Amino acid sequence: MESTQTSSRVAWVTGASSGIGWHLCLKLAQAGWRVAASARREQQLRELAAASPEGAVRGYAVDVTDEAAMRAIYHAIREAYGPLDLCVFNAGAYEPAPVTEFDLKRFRTHVEVNIMGVAHGVAAVLSDMIARGRGQIIINASVAGYRGLPNGAPYGVTKAALINLAETMRAELSPGGVRVRVINAGFVKTPLTDKNEFKMPALIEPQDAAMRIMRELDGSNFEITFPRRFTYMMKCLRCLPYRLYFPLVRRLV
Repeated sequence: MESTQTSSRVAWVTGASSGIGWHLCLKLAQAGWRVAASARREQQLRELAAASPEGAVRGYAVDVTDEAAMRAIYHAIREAYGPLDLCVFNAGAYEPAPVTEFDLKRFRTHVEVNIMGVAHGVAAVLSDMIARGRGQIIINASVAGYRGLPNGAPYGVTKAALINLAETMRAELSPGGVRVRVINAGFVKTPLTDKNEFKMPALIEPQDAAMRIMRELDGSNFEITFPRRFTYMMKCLRCLPYRLYFPLVRRLV
């Protein structure tokens, strides 16, 4: 069931100006959380705050690729709210392209937003959570990180890195009370997936994705996946040996 605890719980959500981040902030606020919502677009953050229960969501404009700005925003959030109970590092970049059109600028953008953006958030909050011996960090990766897929670079490359990072953090931090989890979702209708020119199987709405995340907040599973049938299919692909995997995925090109 969705968390219904009181306003004593504080969350920071990045990538909050649209899509999953926007709807997750709304659902957290409706469940009684105090929410710090961050993104680059100030107008959308103001609209998010206006759409939330009064005073429940406060917007913080920041670019996740700016390490110093991320630290400054974290300190501002902590000053306003106190210690954080939950951080959802959700901001991401996505630009589908075949490797035959390999573009270093595109690749660098994905690395800076998807990997370093998360790293900047983790670096800002982690020492305080370790010192307190509590807190939850959720990293939004993707089933695209399970295996290399046609037209999946550089997005899938960065999401594979995030899955690896979350696994490492979970193994090291859980004995000390800091919970680390990863979201590996299939297709969710957002401004990013609107760029796709192919039919997306099992596409779900962002408010549905946010609801599914809410249901898992107090759970113990490391991985939060949805929709189930599609993600199970992707997990099966991950288990295939290369001699079977490559002939199969070549059919997708």
